[in-house]
Amino acid sequence: EVQLQASGGGLVQSGGSLRISCAASGFIFSRQDMTWLRQAPGKRLEWVSGINSDDRPIYADFAKGRFAISRDNANNTLYLTMNNLKPEDTAVYYCALGNFCSGSRCYDLRRGQGTLVTVSS
Repeated sequence: EVQLQASGGGLVQSGGSLRISCAASGFIFSRQDMTWLRQAPGKRLEWVSGINSDDRPIYADFAKGRFAISRDNANNTLYLTMNNLKPEDTAVYYCALGNFCSGSRCYDLRRGQGTLVTVSS
């Protein structure tokens, strides 16, 4: 059974940094493209960043230069390091299978429990 559990969220001040993690199990993690999604209060799910099995990252425009996605295949863990956080980054962050989505297609990705990141101004 595929399991994805995000953790590491919390409250951070504007301009601060945070690293969130996703523990994966139930599939061959090293062969799987992975992605981070987020959902802000009252808004739709949106794609943040993806990384393929060859370790190549891609980012949404709002994440470029501030966020870094990485993976630890030995420990089946996906990471998202977020720097220079802004209040508009406040959201529940989810890891999911796949490396990209747009619009309503993001709801089709298999995702696990999210972790809440709150950025105070």
